[in-house]
Amino acid sequence: ENLNILTLSPGDRVTINCKASSSVSYMAWYQQKSGQALKLLIYRASTRPSGIPDRFSGSGSATLTISSIEADDAADYYCLQNDSSPLSVIHTYTKTSLLWGHVSADSCEDHHSVSAAATP
Repeated sequence: ENLNILTLSPGDRVTINCKASSSVSYMAWYQQKSGQALKLLIYRASTRPSGIPDRFSGSGSATLTISSIEADDAADYYCLQNDSSPLSVIHTYTKTSLLWGHVSADSCEDHHSVSAAATP
């Protein structure tokens, strides 16, 4: 089990990398806020649907970037490969909405779960 700790504050640039076992041409990114349905942020690696703020961007290297994170961005972030069937969620991520927070990651073979905890 690996433990990674990040310290975040509003305005930070956040980059989330998604690792796949083989080359993936098309990655989609979803955001899920607590108690809400999944929301599509990015599809075909770098295309934003209408209404998604331009602070969210994706690249062909399976990377999601939030250029200036806001408190409202507190959510779980999922990457989904669209290349082959069955579709699979490869990693999941959570970001903190608080001014400062620690993000800890527990890793296994093909799943990455991140939880955020407030700091005083």
